[in-house]
Amino acid sequence: MNVHILNGGKRNMKKTYKIEVDCANCANKMEEAAKKTAGVKDAVVNFMTLKMIVEFEDGADVKETMAAVLKNCKAVEDDCEIYL
Repeated sequence: MNVHILNGGKRNMKKTYKIEVDCANCANKMEEAAKKTAGVKDAVVNFMTLKMIVEFEDGADVKETMAAVLKNCKAVEDDCEIYL
């Protein structure tokens, strides 16, 4: 799902991804790892719905950014999954 939000004349892309994670603490680790990834403006992980919403920086390559997000998330929680 792609969502564009008009923000001060600029459009920001947000995408929602299905995730697999075992506990709420692990979901928090994934969220923090995603937020620290280059190309990510913001990220929210919802453990109850098993979804991650990622807002991308302007000009970010979504596929490359999400590959980096997955790598960073697996570094902090190796058995997590993001369905790209």
